[in-house]
Amino acid sequence: MILTPIELGDLPPILADLRRRLVPGTPAALVFERIAATLDLVPLGVDTPQHRADGIALAHRFGIATIDELPMQAYSWDGHAIRTQSESYVLIHEIGHWLVAPPERRGLVDFGLGAGPETGRVDEANAVLCVDQETQIEEEALSSLMGILWEVELGQPAIAAFLEQNWLEGWDRAACIDNLADNLAILRRRGLIDANYRPIAPEHFEVKAPVASL
Repeated sequence: MILTPIELGDLPPILADLRRRLVPGTPAALVFERIAATLDLVPLGVDTPQHRADGIALAHRFGIATIDELPMQAYSWDGHAIRTQSESYVLIHEIGHWLVAPPERRGLVDFGLGAGPETGRVDEANAVLCVDQETQIEEEALSSLMGILWEVELGQPAIAAFLEQNWLEGWDRAACIDNLADNLAILRRRGLIDANYRPIAPEHFEVKAPVASL
């Protein structure tokens, strides 16, 4: 849920201000420019059927099974598959969670983080919560950013998720840029993005779940 609403039409001056304060050539500046450039894609459509199809295809490339159901019918991630009848950016966000979660938690409902906002069986998802609040907050941020980076790679309007998932909260303060830089550094240390700060291709991941579409 967005904390401070910002209309898409108000973004250009905000992005311009951030651009002036970023140090050229830094990871945060490189990634920011890639995300900001997707504002031009917004008029072509946000959350289109093609975006969702591309998200499902990306899941399958990672070996992640999918189920053509609403998450509210059970879980966003049931320990085996992602339910895909949600916004395309939510689907790709769940792929981000799968990438960020340790392999031993990929078999748990909602990755052992507690019920996500799309999950219907909230009590059951919360029953397998097995991490502290700090881990929940960290993994949510990392998964969000991974999903956004993959939206950029897929040619989708990642700026919409960047806004919706609060990466521009407090955009006029240094903490906004620092937050992006810090999370990029963590993703890089974990080997989820390459030296150019782009997502690692599925073909280079060793741990995969069985692919299936149900």
